[in-house]
Amino acid sequence: MKKILALVLALAMILSITAAMADGIKVGIINLDPSESGYREANVKDLQNTFTAENGYDATFVTAPTADKQLEAAKGFITAGVKYILVSAAETTGWDEVLQEASDNGIGVFLFDRMIDVDPSLYTAAVVSDMVEEGKTAVAWLESLGLEEYNILHIQGQLGSAAQLGRSGPLAEKIAADDKWNLVREGTGGDSWDPEEARKIAQAAIDAGEKFNIVYAENDGMADGVVSALDAAGITHGVNGDVIIMGFDCNKWALRKLLAGEWNYDGQCSPFQAGLIDGMIKTLEQGGTIEGLNDLKQIINPEKGFDAKTITQEDVDTYGLGE
Repeated sequence: MKKILALVLALAMILSITAAMADGIKVGIINLDPSESGYREANVKDLQNTFTAENGYDATFVTAPTADKQLEAAKGFITAGVKYILVSAAETTGWDEVLQEASDNGIGVFLFDRMIDVDPSLYTAAVVSDMVEEGKTAVAWLESLGLEEYNILHIQGQLGSAAQLGRSGPLAEKIAADDKWNLVREGTGGDSWDPEEARKIAQAAIDAGEKFNIVYAENDGMADGVVSALDAAGITHGVNGDVIIMGFDCNKWALRKLLAGEWNYDGQCSPFQAGLIDGMIKTLEQGGTIEGLNDLKQIINPEKGFDAKTITQEDVDTYGLGE
Protein backbone atom coordinates (compact mmCIF):
# COMPACT_ATOMS: atom_id res chain seq x y z
CA MET A 1 0.00 0.00 0.00
CA LYS A 2 2.84 2.40 0.89
CA LYS A 3 4.55 1.65 -2.42
CA ILE A 4 1.33 2.38 -4.30
CA LEU A 5 0.86 5.65 -2.38
CA ALA A 6 4.46 6.69 -3.11
CA LEU A 7 3.94 5.88 -6.79
CA VAL A 8 0.72 7.93 -6.88
CA LEU A 9 2.46 10.91 -5.22
CA ALA A 10 5.39 10.70 -7.62
CA LEU A 11 3.01 10.51 -10.57
CA ALA A 12 1.06 13.52 -9.24
CA MET A 13 4.30 15.53 -8.97
CA ILE A 14 5.30 14.62 -12.52
CA LEU A 15 1.85 15.56 -13.82
CA SER A 16 2.00 18.85 -11.90
CA ILE A 17 5.38 19.77 -13.39
CA THR A 18 4.26 18.66 -16.83
CA ALA A 19 1.10 20.79 -16.58
CA ALA A 20 3.12 23.81 -15.50
CA MET A 21 5.50 23.26 -18.41
CA ALA A 22 2.56 22.90 -20.81
CA ASP A 23 1.17 26.24 -19.67
CA GLY A 24 4.64 27.71 -19.94
CA ILE A 25 6.69 29.46 -17.28
CA LYS A 26 5.92 33.15 -17.74
CA VAL A 27 9.14 35.06 -18.30
CA GLY A 28 9.74 38.69 -19.25
CA ILE A 29 13.08 39.39 -20.91
CA ILE A 30 14.44 42.94 -21.21
CA ASN A 31 17.43 43.36 -23.51
CA LEU A 32 19.29 46.05 -25.40
CA ASP A 33 19.04 46.64 -29.14
CA PRO A 34 20.49 43.68 -31.12
CA SER A 35 21.81 46.12 -33.74
CA GLU A 36 24.14 47.58 -31.07
CA SER A 37 26.84 45.02 -31.86
CA GLY A 38 27.57 41.46 -32.94
CA TYR A 39 27.80 40.62 -29.26
CA ARG A 40 24.27 41.87 -28.60
CA GLU A 41 22.88 40.16 -31.68
CA ALA A 42 24.35 36.84 -30.50
CA ASN A 43 23.07 37.45 -26.96
CA VAL A 44 19.51 38.16 -28.13
CA LYS A 45 19.49 35.14 -30.44
CA ASP A 46 20.78 32.89 -27.64
CA LEU A 47 17.91 33.99 -25.38
CA GLN A 48 15.30 33.63 -28.13
CA ASN A 49 16.51 30.12 -28.95
CA THR A 50 16.38 29.08 -25.28
CA PHE A 51 13.21 30.63 -23.88
CA THR A 52 10.77 28.94 -26.25
CA ALA A 53 7.39 27.25 -25.86
CA GLU A 54 9.05 23.95 -26.76
CA ASN A 55 11.41 24.44 -23.82
CA GLY A 56 8.55 25.13 -21.42
CA TYR A 57 8.31 28.92 -21.46
CA ASP A 58 5.77 31.62 -22.18
CA ALA A 59 8.33 34.34 -22.85
CA THR A 60 7.90 37.97 -23.82
CA PHE A 61 10.89 39.84 -25.22
CA VAL A 62 11.29 43.61 -24.98
CA THR A 63 14.02 45.65 -26.67
CA ALA A 64 14.72 48.72 -24.54
CA PRO A 65 17.98 50.63 -25.11
CA THR A 66 17.55 53.17 -22.30
CA ALA A 67 17.06 52.90 -18.54
CA ASP A 68 13.65 54.61 -18.51
CA LYS A 69 12.27 52.23 -21.15
CA GLN A 70 13.68 49.24 -19.29
CA LEU A 71 12.10 50.30 -16.00
CA GLU A 72 8.80 50.82 -17.79
CA ALA A 73 9.05 47.31 -19.27
CA ALA A 74 9.87 45.78 -15.88
CA LYS A 75 6.83 47.44 -14.29
CA GLY A 76 4.70 46.10 -17.13
CA PHE A 77 5.96 42.58 -16.50
CA ILE A 78 5.18 42.88 -12.78
CA THR A 79 1.62 43.98 -13.61
CA ALA A 80 1.31 41.09 -16.07
CA GLY A 81 2.25 38.64 -13.33
CA VAL A 82 5.29 36.98 -14.85
CA LYS A 83 7.15 34.52 -12.69
CA TYR A 84 10.66 35.67 -13.68
CA ILE A 85 12.18 38.83 -15.13
CA LEU A 86 15.50 38.72 -16.97
CA VAL A 87 17.30 41.99 -17.62
CA SER A 88 20.48 43.32 -19.21
CA ALA A 89 20.57 46.77 -17.64
CA ALA A 90 21.27 49.90 -19.68
CA GLU A 91 22.47 51.60 -16.47
CA THR A 92 23.64 50.24 -13.14
CA THR A 93 21.54 52.56 -10.94
CA GLY A 94 17.87 53.39 -10.49
CA TRP A 95 16.58 49.84 -10.11
CA ASP A 96 15.95 49.62 -6.34
CA GLU A 97 12.26 50.49 -6.34
CA VAL A 98 11.18 48.28 -9.25
CA LEU A 99 13.20 45.28 -8.06
CA GLN A 100 11.73 45.68 -4.58
CA GLU A 101 8.27 45.65 -6.18
CA ALA A 102 9.16 42.49 -8.08
CA SER A 103 10.39 40.86 -4.87
CA ASP A 104 7.21 41.88 -3.02
CA ASN A 105 5.20 40.16 -5.75
CA GLY A 106 7.24 36.95 -5.57
CA ILE A 107 8.88 37.48 -8.96
CA GLY A 108 12.41 36.14 -9.42
CA VAL A 109 14.87 38.46 -11.18
CA PHE A 110 17.88 37.25 -13.15
CA LEU A 111 20.53 39.70 -14.27
CA PHE A 112 22.48 38.82 -17.40
CA ASP A 113 25.42 40.44 -19.17
CA ARG A 114 25.53 43.40 -16.76
CA MET A 115 25.23 43.93 -13.03
CA ILE A 116 22.89 46.38 -11.29
CA ASP A 117 23.93 48.39 -8.23
CA VAL A 118 21.34 47.06 -5.76
CA ASP A 119 21.32 44.82 -2.71
CA PRO A 120 21.79 41.19 -3.87
CA SER A 121 18.64 40.24 -1.96
CA LEU A 122 16.63 41.95 -4.72
CA TYR A 123 17.66 39.51 -7.46
CA THR A 124 17.83 35.74 -7.71
CA ALA A 125 21.14 35.37 -9.55
CA ALA A 126 23.35 37.04 -12.16
CA VAL A 127 25.14 35.50 -15.14
CA VAL A 128 27.65 38.12 -16.19
CA SER A 129 31.02 38.96 -17.57
CA ASP A 130 33.56 40.52 -15.24
CA MET A 131 33.81 43.85 -17.06
CA VAL A 132 36.45 45.19 -14.68
CA GLU A 133 38.58 42.13 -15.34
CA GLU A 134 38.13 42.73 -19.09
CA GLY A 135 39.48 46.25 -18.56
CA LYS A 136 42.35 45.06 -16.38
CA THR A 137 43.32 42.41 -18.93
CA ALA A 138 43.36 44.97 -21.75
CA VAL A 139 45.40 47.49 -19.75
CA ALA A 140 47.87 44.79 -18.67
CA TRP A 141 48.32 43.82 -22.32
CA LEU A 142 49.02 47.45 -23.22
CA GLU A 143 51.48 47.76 -20.35
CA SER A 144 53.31 44.62 -21.53
CA LEU A 145 54.21 46.39 -24.79
CA GLY A 146 56.67 48.61 -22.90
CA LEU A 147 56.08 51.70 -25.04
CA GLU A 148 57.96 54.92 -24.36
CA GLU A 149 54.67 56.84 -24.44
CA TYR A 150 51.03 55.86 -24.38
CA ASN A 151 49.00 58.55 -26.13
CA ILE A 152 45.45 57.25 -26.04
CA LEU A 153 42.28 57.97 -27.97
CA HIS A 154 39.60 56.51 -25.71
CA ILE A 155 36.18 55.68 -27.18
CA GLN A 156 33.75 54.80 -24.42
CA GLY A 157 30.53 52.83 -24.65
CA GLN A 158 27.18 53.78 -23.14
CA LEU A 159 28.07 55.95 -20.16
CA GLY A 160 27.02 54.44 -16.84
CA SER A 161 26.65 50.91 -18.19
CA ALA A 162 28.53 48.11 -16.45
CA ALA A 163 30.52 47.44 -19.62
CA GLN A 164 31.62 51.06 -19.93
CA LEU A 165 32.49 51.40 -16.25
CA GLY A 166 34.41 48.13 -16.17
CA ARG A 167 36.42 48.77 -19.33
CA SER A 168 37.04 52.46 -18.61
CA GLY A 169 37.98 52.17 -14.93
CA PRO A 170 41.33 50.33 -15.13
CA LEU A 171 42.46 52.56 -18.00
CA ALA A 172 41.60 55.74 -16.08
CA GLU A 173 43.47 54.43 -13.03
CA LYS A 174 46.58 53.67 -15.09
CA ILE A 175 46.53 57.08 -16.78
CA ALA A 176 46.27 58.77 -13.39
CA ALA A 177 49.13 56.73 -11.94
CA ASP A 178 51.70 56.80 -14.77
CA ASP A 179 53.07 59.94 -16.44
CA LYS A 180 53.86 57.96 -19.61
CA TRP A 181 50.13 57.30 -20.12
CA ASN A 182 48.27 60.28 -21.61
CA LEU A 183 44.61 60.72 -22.51
CA VAL A 184 44.63 62.61 -25.81
CA ARG A 185 40.88 62.64 -26.34
CA GLU A 186 37.88 60.83 -24.90
CA GLY A 187 34.35 60.47 -26.21
CA THR A 188 31.45 58.06 -26.36
CA GLY A 189 29.57 56.16 -29.01
CA GLY A 190 26.42 56.86 -27.01
CA ASP A 191 23.65 54.51 -25.98
CA SER A 192 24.00 52.51 -29.21
CA TRP A 193 27.83 52.33 -29.12
CA ASP A 194 27.70 53.94 -32.55
CA PRO A 195 30.65 53.40 -34.96
CA GLU A 196 29.82 56.66 -36.73
CA GLU A 197 30.07 58.62 -33.48
CA ALA A 198 33.43 56.93 -32.85
CA ARG A 199 34.59 57.94 -36.34
CA LYS A 200 33.61 61.56 -35.63
CA ILE A 201 35.62 61.60 -32.39
CA ALA A 202 38.68 60.24 -34.18
CA GLN A 203 38.21 62.68 -37.08
CA ALA A 204 38.01 65.61 -34.66
CA ALA A 205 41.28 64.52 -33.04
CA ILE A 206 42.97 64.15 -36.42
CA ASP A 207 41.68 67.53 -37.63
CA ALA A 208 42.96 69.15 -34.42
CA GLY A 209 46.44 67.71 -35.01
CA GLU A 210 46.29 65.59 -31.84
CA LYS A 211 48.79 62.75 -31.97
CA PHE A 212 47.80 59.37 -30.59
CA ASN A 213 49.37 55.94 -30.95
CA ILE A 214 46.64 53.88 -29.23
CA VAL A 215 42.92 53.52 -29.89
CA TYR A 216 41.14 51.99 -26.89
CA ALA A 217 37.60 51.43 -28.17
CA GLU A 218 35.13 49.69 -25.88
CA ASN A 219 33.57 47.55 -28.59
CA ASP A 220 34.51 46.28 -32.04
CA GLY A 221 32.08 48.44 -33.98
CA MET A 222 33.47 51.65 -32.51
CA ALA A 223 37.03 50.49 -33.13
CA ASP A 224 36.08 49.96 -36.77
CA GLY A 225 34.59 53.46 -36.89
CA VAL A 226 37.89 54.93 -35.72
CA VAL A 227 39.81 52.84 -38.26
CA SER A 228 37.72 54.32 -41.08
CA ALA A 229 38.87 57.80 -40.00
CA LEU A 230 42.49 56.66 -39.84
CA ASP A 231 42.28 55.09 -43.29
CA ALA A 232 40.77 58.27 -44.75
CA ALA A 233 43.64 60.29 -43.27
CA GLY A 234 46.31 57.84 -44.47
CA ILE A 235 47.33 56.88 -40.91
CA THR A 236 48.62 53.32 -40.65
CA HIS A 237 47.46 50.94 -37.92
CA GLY A 238 47.83 47.40 -36.68
CA VAL A 239 50.89 45.22 -36.16
CA ASN A 240 53.17 47.17 -38.52
CA GLY A 241 51.33 50.49 -38.27
CA ASP A 242 51.66 53.71 -36.31
CA VAL A 243 48.47 53.27 -34.25
CA ILE A 244 47.53 50.31 -32.03
CA ILE A 245 43.88 49.30 -32.40
CA MET A 246 42.03 47.72 -29.48
CA GLY A 247 38.42 46.54 -29.41
CA PHE A 248 36.16 44.34 -27.29
CA ASP A 249 33.57 41.60 -27.93
CA CYS A 250 35.41 39.30 -30.39
CA ASN A 251 33.14 39.49 -33.38
CA LYS A 252 34.44 37.07 -36.00
CA TRP A 253 35.08 39.89 -38.48
CA ALA A 254 37.12 41.73 -35.84
CA LEU A 255 39.22 38.68 -34.98
CA ARG A 256 39.91 38.27 -38.70
CA LYS A 257 41.34 41.81 -38.64
CA LEU A 258 43.65 40.72 -35.82
CA LEU A 259 44.67 37.66 -37.79
CA ALA A 260 45.47 39.89 -40.77
CA GLY A 261 47.52 42.25 -38.54
CA GLU A 262 45.16 45.21 -39.17
CA TRP A 263 44.21 45.42 -35.48
CA ASN A 264 46.26 44.56 -32.40
CA TYR A 265 43.99 43.39 -29.56
CA ASP A 266 40.44 42.25 -28.91
CA GLY A 267 38.93 41.52 -25.50
CA GLN A 268 36.41 38.70 -25.25
CA CYS A 269 32.93 39.20 -23.82
CA SER A 270 30.89 36.00 -23.96
CA PRO A 271 27.20 36.50 -24.90
CA PHE A 272 26.04 32.97 -24.13
CA GLN A 273 24.17 33.15 -20.82
CA ALA A 274 20.67 31.85 -21.59
CA GLY A 275 21.46 28.18 -21.00
CA LEU A 276 22.74 28.86 -17.49
CA ILE A 277 19.66 30.89 -16.58
CA ASP A 278 17.38 28.24 -18.06
CA GLY A 279 19.07 25.63 -15.88
CA MET A 280 18.67 27.75 -12.76
CA ILE A 281 14.99 28.41 -13.44
CA LYS A 282 14.33 24.71 -14.01
CA THR A 283 16.12 23.92 -10.75
CA LEU A 284 13.91 26.38 -8.86
CA GLU A 285 10.76 25.06 -10.57
CA GLN A 286 11.58 21.58 -9.30
CA GLY A 287 12.11 22.82 -5.75
CA GLY A 288 15.90 22.84 -5.86
CA THR A 289 18.50 25.42 -4.82
CA ILE A 290 20.88 27.24 -7.15
CA GLU A 291 24.48 26.37 -6.34
CA GLY A 292 27.86 27.82 -7.28
CA LEU A 293 27.03 31.52 -6.79
CA ASN A 294 29.50 33.96 -5.24
CA ASP A 295 28.75 36.63 -2.61
CA LEU A 296 27.06 38.81 -5.25
CA LYS A 297 25.02 35.80 -6.43
CA GLN A 298 26.97 35.74 -9.69
CA ILE A 299 28.19 33.14 -12.10
CA ILE A 300 31.10 34.68 -14.04
CA ASN A 301 31.81 33.77 -17.66
CA PRO A 302 35.55 33.05 -18.10
CA GLU A 303 37.05 35.21 -20.88
CA LYS A 304 40.25 35.94 -22.80
CA GLY A 305 42.14 38.72 -24.52
CA PHE A 306 43.54 38.10 -28.04
CA ASP A 307 46.79 39.50 -29.46
CA ALA A 308 47.27 39.87 -33.23
CA LYS A 309 50.75 38.34 -32.94
CA THR A 310 49.51 35.11 -31.36
CA ILE A 311 45.90 34.65 -32.51
CA THR A 312 45.20 31.62 -34.71
CA GLN A 313 42.50 30.66 -37.20
CA GLU A 314 41.29 28.16 -34.62
CA ASP A 315 40.77 31.04 -32.16
CA VAL A 316 38.73 32.90 -34.78
CA ASP A 317 36.59 29.84 -35.47
CA THR A 318 36.13 28.96 -31.79
CA TYR A 319 35.60 32.36 -30.17
CA GLY A 320 34.42 34.62 -33.00
CA LEU A 321 30.80 35.83 -32.92
CA GLY A 322 28.66 35.92 -36.04
CA GLU A 323 30.01 35.27 -39.51
